[in-house]
Amino acid sequence: MPGPWGAVLYDTVTTHVRTSPRRPPFRHRGYLWLVDLDHLPALPRPLRPLARFRPRDHELSRSNGELTIRQELARYLDGHGIRLGDGQVLMLTQARSLGYVFNPLTVYWCRDASGRPLCTVAEVHNTYGGRHRYLLPPDPEGRGETAKDFPVSPFFPVDGRYRMVLPEPGERLRLTVHLERGGHPAFTATVLGTARPAGPAALLRAALTHPFATWAVSLHIRYRGIRLWLDGLPVHPRPGARPSRSVPKPAPPTTEVPTP
Repeated sequence: MPGPWGAVLYDTVTTHVRTSPRRPPFRHRGYLWLVDLDHLPALPRPLRPLARFRPRDHELSRSNGELTIRQELARYLDGHGIRLGDGQVLMLTQARSLGYVFNPLTVYWCRDASGRPLCTVAEVHNTYGGRHRYLLPPDPEGRGETAKDFPVSPFFPVDGRYRMVLPEPGERLRLTVHLERGGHPAFTATVLGTARPAGPAALLRAALTHPFATWAVSLHIRYRGIRLWLDGLPVHPRPGARPSRSVPKPAPPTTEVPTP
């Protein structure tokens, strides 16, 4: 149900449930874009400050914005033996708004030129400025499993496994990421959403309902991190930077993001 900009907006509720050790759930409301990387929304000039899709907000390979988001993702897939070719890529993400963006999780659904699913890519950003991608094989229900090998929350070490359920969204959005440690559930993040065709009225409504949405994500993350720290949760030292997988940009280790 793409709108006049060829994209979809989702009103979302993100929920964290920490089970080891157990803490009260955390919820955050906002909105996300679902866009085709070959047809990014062309907003009228007055609305452009509310939504920009910049390559530098997603790249891992330090192309300095010389590659488009699609080109940089295709290069990443090539490195894993997957040829995107002329296939379609749908991206679920927050757009840069009012000069800022922080995307705890961006998801790419990739298909080949015939429409056959190729893979799903889960792109995780942390508040240290690092970025990492998890490559998941195609699955009819969007299920995938992978080892955790990238630091996100300072309240968890870099160990365990993710069980992700990331089906391609339609009228409804429903994403789930489970973190398991030692064979036991430790953390679950869910993102639920309802679709609206993306156009001027829908964007203005979303921006008024969730003003400064991209800034609010970072503020809520930091607030949650401080609460957990004051609650006595131990902070794990941040592992050394991994130049091949992250783009360093220092930030205080006092946060927890909506994906574990």
